[in-house]
Amino acid sequence: MDKLNKYREAIQALLSRYATEDKTNPDVQVQLICDPERDHNQWMNVGWQGLTRVDRCIIHFDIYNGKIWLQQNLTDQNSAEELVSMGVPREDIRLQAFVRQ
Repeated sequence: MDKLNKYREAIQALLSRYATEDKTNPDVQVQLICDPERDHNQWMNVGWQGLTRVDRCIIHFDIYNGKIWLQQNLTDQNSAEELVSMGVPREDIRLQAFVRQ
């Protein structure tokens, strides 16, 4: 398997696992958006919390120039380390993320 497909599969597996574990609010829909043609991958939460509209990108990965770019991570998960454990070289992961404080 070539590097690009390996990275796509790793990101999609990670996002699928995270999204499956998200059971916080039954009125908020978990959406995985995976665009393999442009290599954009997001986990979104969409719906309502009471009277408040929820439309939030939880995690956003891009693949660009042979690297995985973690654009946003609003979880307490260490996605970069999990990608490393899945076989992605540390030097191929770029962190641009907003990290939950």
